[in-house]
Amino acid sequence: MAVKQLPYKNLAGVAQCPAGWLVLPARLAGVTVTAEESFVVRKLFDVLDYRPVFDAAAIDAPMGLRDHPDGEFRPCDVEAREYVGWPRSVAVYGTPSRPALLTTRRSETQELEPWMTRHQLRRTRWTGEAARELAPYHSRRFFSAHPDVSFTVMNSDEPLRTSPWHEDGRVERLELIRERLPGVDDVVTRTPPDGAAPKHLLDAAALLFTARRASGRAISRMPLDPFWDDEGMRMEIVR
Repeated sequence: MAVKQLPYKNLAGVAQCPAGWLVLPARLAGVTVTAEESFVVRKLFDVLDYRPVFDAAAIDAPMGLRDHPDGEFRPCDVEAREYVGWPRSVAVYGTPSRPALLTTRRSETQELEPWMTRHQLRRTRWTGEAARELAPYHSRRFFSAHPDVSFTVMNSDEPLRTSPWHEDGRVERLELIRERLPGVDDVVTRTPPDGAAPKHLLDAAALLFTARRASGRAISRMPLDPFWDDEGMRMEIVR
């Protein structure tokens, strides 16, 4: 018996937040995106194992990783930093190699990647989890993205000069969400779930925009010519 195809696609934007991962799910029917209530999960596994499964989800986490320490930025990080421009390029952080992320101690991570600051070491809570949980088959439905890259696409490739932590930056991003994802702003302006802040809801909405593009095979990849790691995953950021 054939499985009846649903009249919509399940999408999600998945952003990092203090409590773990903030998920903004939505349904895409035709060209209409209807966002559902956002929620927070502690573990990335709970995102990957979520039911009903996401047809396309953009996640703020690296997927392809260098197999050996080789400096701070992957080629896709460099391209993304150039694309978002100053000052938002500072939010596109360097990405440690897979061996550095799979260590059991931060001191070992920093020994392998001496460029990492304390702030960057704290981020291994999320990037390390991504290195452990994400596998090549996940790339059929999950796409490595970055909120600042997504917002730049939403702004017609024009870099944003404001910070999402400041009121003018929040207003600017909400206007882009209203324009590009009508109705989603109603969900984004609600009180965020415990363990997340309004800024993280903005990030998740921008990533949801990229997930919609991915569902229609309208994404562009950074870089265009792929770099692959030994796990068979592309080192890329999509937009």
